[in-house]
Amino acid sequence: MPHRLSKSRYTAGVQCHKLLWWKVHEPLAVELQPDKVLQDRFDQGAQVGTLARTRFPGGVLIDLPHTAVAERVKLTRKLIDDGAPAIFEASFLADNTFVAVDILTPQEGGFHLTEVKSSSSQKEEHLPDAAVQVHVLSRSGIHITGVDVMHLNKECHFPDLSNLFECTDVTAAVQPLLGKIGWEIDAQLAMLDGPLPDVPIGLQCHEPYKCPFMERCWPKDAGHIMRLYNIGPKKGCDFLLTGVNRISDLPATQKLNVTQKRQIRAMKEGRIIVEPSLKEALGAFDCRLGFLDFETIMRAVPVWPGMAPWEQAPAQFSYHESNGDGTYTHAEYLAEGPKDCRPELARAMVEATKNAERVATYSAFEKTRIRGLQEAVPELRAELEALEGKLVDLLPVVRDNVYHPDFLGSFSLKYVLHSLVPELTYDDLVIVDGLVASVEIARLLFVAGKIPQEEHDRVRQDLLNYCERDTWAMVKVLERLRELASTP
Repeated sequence: MPHRLSKSRYTAGVQCHKLLWWKVHEPLAVELQPDKVLQDRFDQGAQVGTLARTRFPGGVLIDLPHTAVAERVKLTRKLIDDGAPAIFEASFLADNTFVAVDILTPQEGGFHLTEVKSSSSQKEEHLPDAAVQVHVLSRSGIHITGVDVMHLNKECHFPDLSNLFECTDVTAAVQPLLGKIGWEIDAQLAMLDGPLPDVPIGLQCHEPYKCPFMERCWPKDAGHIMRLYNIGPKKGCDFLLTGVNRISDLPATQKLNVTQKRQIRAMKEGRIIVEPSLKEALGAFDCRLGFLDFETIMRAVPVWPGMAPWEQAPAQFSYHESNGDGTYTHAEYLAEGPKDCRPELARAMVEATKNAERVATYSAFEKTRIRGLQEAVPELRAELEALEGKLVDLLPVVRDNVYHPDFLGSFSLKYVLHSLVPELTYDDLVIVDGLVASVEIARLLFVAGKIPQEEHDRVRQDLLNYCERDTWAMVKVLERLRELASTP
């Protein structure tokens, strides 16, 4: 049997032939098994797709397995002949490429193709997806008169979901792609009949989506050019194209920012670099100090009053506060049930932080969320504005004054903790990632009835443990920074 393409395979091939080869020849590869975060995105995408269909009354779904290609194509033809007002998952096969169109509607002189996306805008990477569908339908004798991407509307706010979707016309935008699709399909199918292609690493490993097989292709050494602080995929890949593969390959004339220069110095000398300015920078933390960390939910279809698609809403916090004698008090909150938890969370947080003179965070994330809470819980606006005024960010203090070779170009809390406080880790925790925490919180809040009580209690405790570790990590990092600042 010759290999067959699909929408997702074709777009993977447009990104990288090696990625497509692995997807086809190693479909059970561990890298392709969705983790909790990716599975949640799939599930939310399916929810968005189902809601999109409600905008087309009388539409008929091709509700057959994707493997039943011949049956799906036959039923699609029947529904077209019967004059169905809309066909969902309309299926076609041409040039050994199978596509299932999200929504196909008859129009005067032909058909209109709608591709549904769960993003909150139309993006460049949506165009090859739409274009390959137009190509296959045209090869199947279906005249496409218009193409649009139906995506979530940033201006939609719960509870009014009447404007959840908006459509962006991409009819003109896909036209320049159509002439190349036949050639690209032939190239992909020929490539799949051969051995693993040799594709050098480059920007396609990162864009439009991060490749799941990155670990197979990219060097893992600490000195690789992609480990240079704040380099970004584009700049990093530009360096690779000029033969600069390692940080040590950078020419002496290369323009670098102060942090990058500090990083290179630390790597060359094989030691931690501490700037004299650290002591002064830590002055802002010499007071009755608290440490605050949020975990949030982020849903494609908003769930609480005023929320927009994909808006992040706090549903958990951990708070440590110094007692001034080397001991700390701890307060925490984790939402229960599907109701809007933000008023309760805000009250608990305001109460916990009321005696602190300053409240430390690690990044501006908490400040942004507190500003959101000022809108969501207007009765506590004054208290939340006062709390916002207490915030002091620990991240720039580290970034601007300290570099350890084990930071590997990153100032994330976990990298910094691992390097500065190696005795404190996340290794004993079940949840060690904020994205996973977000998914697990949403699961407990919105599908709790389907989760056994024992699992519910265990996951809840895992979430509490993770969030508490984040604030305790800040406590220990600050203690270590004070030691470094006082060391001659």
